[in-house]
Amino acid sequence: MFKVACAAERFSAPTVLPSTTSMVSFPDEVLTKTKKGETEVRSLIDRGRYVRYHYLHPDTGEAMEGGKVKLVLISESGRTEEFFVIPTKTKRDLLLPAAEKGARKIWDGTKAVDL
Repeated sequence: MFKVACAAERFSAPTVLPSTTSMVSFPDEVLTKTKKGETEVRSLIDRGRYVRYHYLHPDTGEAMEGGKVKLVLISESGRTEEFFVIPTKTKRDLLLPAAEKGARKIWDGTKAVDL
């Protein structure tokens, strides 16, 4: 286990007794090191599922708009976040927040399905 001092301990005056400071313990398997060698804790924001889809030309079935992909993150609570994943010439994709469009249908290759 790795102990992290709370803000009160890091910024308190030297007269504070050690018994009054609190430490938060984290299991070793959630700890990671930064490039600078500092320890960080991987902390869950939320979990859920995702949907990815791209846009096709209705006549040709070919990808449109340079291969742009829509990524919809759906949390277990039902909250959604939407992003465009845009390929770049350097092969490093660009992730841009997108307006949430609500319920819609997408083509799964044979039929229209709910997002």
